[in-house]
Amino acid sequence: MNKRSIPALLLLPAGLLLTTLAGRTPAVVEKLYSRSIYPLIGRLLSKATGYLPFSLAEVLVIGVLLTAIIFLLSAVRLLVKDKNRRWKRLVNFFFSLLYITGLLYLFFNLLWGLNYYREPLSTALGLEIRPASVAELEDLCRHLLEKANSLRLQVAENSDGVMFLAGGRDNVFTSAADGFDRAAALLPQLGGHYGKAKKVLFSEFLSYAGITGIYFPFTGEANINNTIPDYMLPATVCHEMAHQRGFAREDEANYLAYLACKLHPDPDYQYSGILLAVIHATNALRRTDPQRAKSLDLLYGEGVWRDLADWSAFWRQYEGPVENISREINDSYLKANRQADGVLSYNRMVSLLLAEFRQKQE
Repeated sequence: MNKRSIPALLLLPAGLLLTTLAGRTPAVVEKLYSRSIYPLIGRLLSKATGYLPFSLAEVLVIGVLLTAIIFLLSAVRLLVKDKNRRWKRLVNFFFSLLYITGLLYLFFNLLWGLNYYREPLSTALGLEIRPASVAELEDLCRHLLEKANSLRLQVAENSDGVMFLAGGRDNVFTSAADGFDRAAALLPQLGGHYGKAKKVLFSEFLSYAGITGIYFPFTGEANINNTIPDYMLPATVCHEMAHQRGFAREDEANYLAYLACKLHPDPDYQYSGILLAVIHATNALRRTDPQRAKSLDLLYGEGVWRDLADWSAFWRQYEGPVENISREINDSYLKANRQADGVLSYNRMVSLLLAEFRQKQE
């Protein structure tokens, strides 16, 4: 091992040490990083890349994949051609891979990843998270469905009776920040100027992977799957913008998407946010008590029912091995970042909804 190999061996342990320390000191991470350092990084990156009319993240990912394929093929060719130096080349390849992995992991955490270790959102919002009875969960579902039915009457629908955005899909990408500006009255970190969300050119692939959006910390861009139906577009944009504002946990980003949509002046946003909440809350009730969930069927308005049926039909057309592989990768990624429930952490949004529901009743 030569001196050039030392950084390769130290970078990954340095990143792991950083996240280990962060996991033990959430109050320090919240004060020094999430509320002080990260907002500067996030705003600078997102505003810089925001001048581009396309997703720089998408270009970089495609470029990296092509480069990796070319590099791998070249490495294989050299190994076959130069048998005398095969082992030396394998060792060099290993250290190069270790160096790149360690560097990316360290930069990921410094640029955004440390937000996984900040204090819970419930602390910042003054919401008390505690176990809920099935009756409480059912009451929450009834409340959300009532709101959804009311808001559904205020939005437009197409010839199939499914909600569509009367102001157009492009308007969602330009006006989403309005909801966060209002939410900043409850939590100042939600305010500030960030780059707008970007449509992904290869959105069809994201659908096959079961992905509605991706926040890319290396460019500060909120990337959106532009094939998803209109009724879920505002909530999806706000979810990725919540990540952009430093809220890394999926359950918290979902709740903040609901909150930003609820406070948005546009009924299209309000309906999208409440529909997101309905989906998560009723799914939680269905897993806990299927009979109680079934008893709510009569509470769904016809418009809400059609939208939810359309949402299910949309995802059925993309079911397959790509989605399964993507789910496994996403599950591993979430668990690696201390979200022990993996993909199930998306459903922990319900705890925040319940806490808000209780607070309003007390």
